[in-house]
Formats: sequence, structure tokens, C-alpha cells
Amino acid sequence: MRVMRTALLTLALLTLVTGVIYPLAMTALAGVLFPYQAGGSLLIENGQVIGSERIGQAFQDPKYFWPRPSATAPFPYNAAASSGSNYGPRNEDLKKAMEARRQALRAADPGNDQPIPIDLLTASASGLDPHISPEAARYQIARVARVRGLAPPLVARLVAEHTQPRQLGFLGEPVVNVLGLNRALDRLGRTRP
Repeated sequence: MRVMRTALLTLALLTLVTGVIYPLAMTALAGVLFPYQAGGSLLIENGQVIGSERIGQAFQDPKYFWPRPSATAPFPYNAAASSGSNYGPRNEDLKKAMEARRQALRAADPGNDQPIPIDLLTASASGLDPHISPEAARYQIARVARVRGLAPPLVARLVAEHTQPRQLGFLGEPVVNVLGLNRALDRLGRTRP
């Protein structure tokens, strides 16, 4: 009986410490040290939340840069259901999905014969990735410039300005935040004569 009481007290204590005290302390600490990130890295325009820097959004209009596909359900970029498809490279459903994405990209920009970057064909592991590779952004420059009536070098300059380097100079790869780039395009459109 003594062993059982010790085990139950230990369980209760550890549950309290690791399940209540520690999460509350970390949440409070994050709110004090990193309030923007702890609040969801929300972007606000005209008093309205328009998105998050950390969660991808579906852009399908050809005048926008398109993000990496999302495999979340029941709708793309569902932050409450973060997941990838977990399909292996030989899975027929993955092959069909990639082919459908390839056809959509070709249909939106029929004159573009460049190889399509893989991150425009495959979903990320989380299904929420807000970034694409610089190659994926450059692949879309001609379409976005044509649809918006902008000079391709101007759009290319925006892509370069929104390309984020590797973290700490050596972690990961350079990326482009799609929402940030599309917001810059919209602001550019509002400032043009």
C-alpha cells in the first residue's frame, strides 16, 4: 500500500508540474519575451487580421504567387489539422496529385517551359508551410508580371527583396514568405499611377 501511495503521489506531482505549471510558465514567458510570435505572428491591415507569417494561405488567383500545396483537411492550410499526406514516392495518389498540380501550373502559364520546382508540386510535412523556395518564386515571376501588367525585372526585384537567408547563416535554406511577397505586390499595385 505504501508503494502504491508513493506512486500515486509521484504521478499527481509530475502531472501538476509537467502538465500544468511548466506549460503555464512557458506560455507566460513566451508572452513576455516574444509577444508577437506567441500571439501567432498575426499580420493586421486596416484593423483586420489578414493572416499569419507562420501559416500558409491558399492563393489561387494567377496574379499572386502560389504557395506550396497543403495536405491538411478538410480545407488547405487548416492550422487545427496540421499534417502531411505521408504518401511515399511510389504512391499512386501522390503521383496523381503531383500531376494535377503540374497541369494547373502549366495551364496558368503555358509559355513557361522551365522545370517546375518540387516544392510547388509536393506538400510540406506540416501542410502549413508559409514559404516557398526562391526557385519556386522565380518560376512564377513571368505569370505574375504578365497578369498584373508589370515588368518582370520589377517582380524579380520584389522576389529578391523578400528572400530570407538561411537562419543564423547556416541553418536551412533560403525561403520566400508567400504572404509577405503577395502583400508587397498588392501595395505596389496601389501605388502605381
